[in-house]
Amino acid sequence: MRTSWEDTIAAVATCPGRGGVGVIRVSGSKVETLLEPLLGKRPAPREAVYTTFWNADGDRLDQGIALYFPEPKSYTGESTLELHAHGNPVLLDLILARLFELGCRPARPGEFTERAFLNNKIDLAQAEAVADLIDAETHEGVRAATRSLDGEFSKRIHALVEACIQLRLFVEAAIDFTDEDIDFLSDASVEGQLSALQADLASVLLASQQGALLREGMTLALAGKPNAGKSSLLNLLSGRESAIVTPIAGTTRDTLRESIVLEGIPLHVIDTAGLRVETADPIEQEGIRRARKAFENADHIVIVVDDRYPEDLIEITQDLPQGKPRLIVRNKIDLSGNTPSLLETPEGFEIRLSLKTSEGVENLKSHLLAQTPCSPGGEGVFMARRRHLEALTAAQEELSQAAFAL
Repeated sequence: MRTSWEDTIAAVATCPGRGGVGVIRVSGSKVETLLEPLLGKRPAPREAVYTTFWNADGDRLDQGIALYFPEPKSYTGESTLELHAHGNPVLLDLILARLFELGCRPARPGEFTERAFLNNKIDLAQAEAVADLIDAETHEGVRAATRSLDGEFSKRIHALVEACIQLRLFVEAAIDFTDEDIDFLSDASVEGQLSALQADLASVLLASQQGALLREGMTLALAGKPNAGKSSLLNLLSGRESAIVTPIAGTTRDTLRESIVLEGIPLHVIDTAGLRVETADPIEQEGIRRARKAFENADHIVIVVDDRYPEDLIEITQDLPQGKPRLIVRNKIDLSGNTPSLLETPEGFEIRLSLKTSEGVENLKSHLLAQTPCSPGGEGVFMARRRHLEALTAAQEELSQAAFAL
């Protein structure tokens, strides 16, 4: 379908299915001309008007609320109409069909927000925050997306840009007036401004990293030999029997992924097939291949070993990618006789616990939370995407080079 920004668009704004109310949004230049044919009158701007929705034959389609927003004071910057009808999908389709008769076309996904962006009602970060707010799975995620939608992220970035421009003036002056006996860059205020800019950028980068984590979550891949307790750990974290747990080694043949929320932080936990040096079972071999792929893509690797067999750790780590943060969980202390503990070792943090009796489990949860950059409550955090982090990191490196050259 050929589309144009001059088209008037219409779509159902509420979720699919039946409900008490269904909302239809209309935006574009033809809103002005369809008011009377559809509503039988021209409602007052920015007022909720209870009215009838009419079809082409003069028959009543429904009764509900109409809100009319003349341009440019609307979400999209164009003349906009909202119709609040009864939430029957068949009825909403009839109203949409009437709007299409009056010259509208179906809106593409996200087109209302796209028009708001193109009409300078919101910037790109705010436009993306609309989708983030809809998709947020935690209270912290909702708050972070709301802050971005309110423009907090954009304001922080604009402030950084302005500070860079001010510093650039000193650099350009030093270049333009090299013959003068003035060293603009030796001014102590320049070094102070650069240090302040670096600190502000570091603060924005940290808040962005926290926001990216709230948006994307942290992926944990569980590694270990068969029957070490990986599936029990997945079930404990998810709060339900996600994986089958039996005394038979090799019960898990494929990767099993569960998304959970731990103290407001989304975690994606991947249970993998038990690692063996040799296995003739082709299904188990494929499970091990998929496990290794999961380790490559994970943010953190959680190694689960039976506390009675500490030598298993050496064999397992040979199969794991280097450079990934690791947590070693020594399970079954109820059988080994050891006590719960949390220590830091050359191989990574090590926790002793019993998934059967839950001894030491709180140490595990606390440690997992400590590995995330999110502060409690997420104050000052805003949603960010990977490209935001890459751009901020690149800017941080450039400023470090500038500080070294200064």
